[in-house]
Amino acid sequence: MNDTPGWASPGSAPSDGQKPDASGPAEPADRPNPAEPADRPGPAQPADQPGRPAQAPQGPGPQWSKDQPPPAQWSAPSGPGAPAGPGQAPPPPPPGPGWGTQPPGGYGPGGPGGYGPGGAGPGGYGGPGGWGSAWGGPPPAAKPGVIPLRPLGVGEILDGAVSTMRTYWRTVLGISLTVAIITEIIVVLFQGLVLDDSSTDALNDPSATLSELSRAMGDAMLNSTVVFVISLVGTVIATALLTTVTSRAVLGKSVTIGEAWRDARPQVVKLFGLICLLLLITAGIVTVGTLPGILVSVAGSTGAGVALTVLGIIGAGIVALWLMIRFSLASPALMLEKQGIKKAMSRSTKLVRGTWWRIFGIQLLATIIANVVASIIVIPFTFLAGALSGDGITGWLNSGVGSLGWTFLIVSGIGSVIGSMITFPITAGVTVLLYIDQRIRREALDLELARAAGVQGYGPNAPGATPGS
Repeated sequence: MNDTPGWASPGSAPSDGQKPDASGPAEPADRPNPAEPADRPGPAQPADQPGRPAQAPQGPGPQWSKDQPPPAQWSAPSGPGAPAGPGQAPPPPPPGPGWGTQPPGGYGPGGPGGYGPGGAGPGGYGGPGGWGSAWGGPPPAAKPGVIPLRPLGVGEILDGAVSTMRTYWRTVLGISLTVAIITEIIVVLFQGLVLDDSSTDALNDPSATLSELSRAMGDAMLNSTVVFVISLVGTVIATALLTTVTSRAVLGKSVTIGEAWRDARPQVVKLFGLICLLLLITAGIVTVGTLPGILVSVAGSTGAGVALTVLGIIGAGIVALWLMIRFSLASPALMLEKQGIKKAMSRSTKLVRGTWWRIFGIQLLATIIANVVASIIVIPFTFLAGALSGDGITGWLNSGVGSLGWTFLIVSGIGSVIGSMITFPITAGVTVLLYIDQRIRREALDLELARAAGVQGYGPNAPGATPGS
């Protein structure tokens, strides 16, 4: 029979009813009906026919199956891997238990072309004759946006946060700058017009009475609380908007500030409630830890009370830290899954379970990086503000916390705005990417992301994918 396109290479199988071991001169080109199937038996050819030896009638023998695959479904094999035709030696059977003979440059343990130590070089997955050439290997992960759609490493999470800020800098820096400016203006106005910090001078006065010190500490705590609440509101809004931007950046899609706000606005109040609830939990744990020491001190045992208070603070800090990391992914779960506060905390607990130390390490590293960057920017502005405020740096250092003029507040506020503009995207981006990484590891979110990004040939429906693999 004729060779079917895509099934066997030309010349790899006998045609026209010849037996595999028949030999003879080539057939003349003018032979009638050369495409007659080989499996149709015919009469014996006369021996005196010019150019052809006598042949016996064809009997049952090796024949091609009538059920052929559709054309172009299989690529035409060539070289040593081509299928054997009728009469040729069959390919060797597959290796049995114990792997048998390894393919050349296969992925045997170690050595050249193996899968042992060596990574992508010689002896690794993609090395010469390694997995990539002998077995085909897994395809590289799709990367429609700032991260590849697979479980992420620490460097990829940090790089994804920075890449989001670099690629979509107009939106990211626009959100961060707007929120930081509004927040800092409110803080400066409160500190300069509303908050009374004159009583805090008593903290630097050795002759101050106990009542004056108590009043100074109360005013300082009130001032710090007001500033903290204002900054917290700004942080919540920035986190909500940047969560939307980062989630779109993973898909390679940009988003404007208006679109980010429209998407995040229904969840902003819930996000603020979530953060306040986490702060109340932390404050309650610290209060419970320090209360026994305070009661013992009030009862008259000052030394034992102080020691018990210190131990209580340490224990409460450990418990609070454990809970904060456990609930650290609640914010992106609330924003991206449109969940309530309780459900978002439950989702975070599920995603963090079993990987607490890893998430703690990544969050700690991101926090250190963000604080170092902020300090590099804020500290020079603080010294500049002190130099420009009346008595210079020396007078500012000796004047204490109570002498904060308008010049100092404005100049130091500019430094805080610039620092927040850079640190907001880093902290929010790392948290969102950690959430996405955990869902990829536990829930195969990469398939949903690839489908949402329009990646072709990715996921369970890709060519060659095995269902359930």
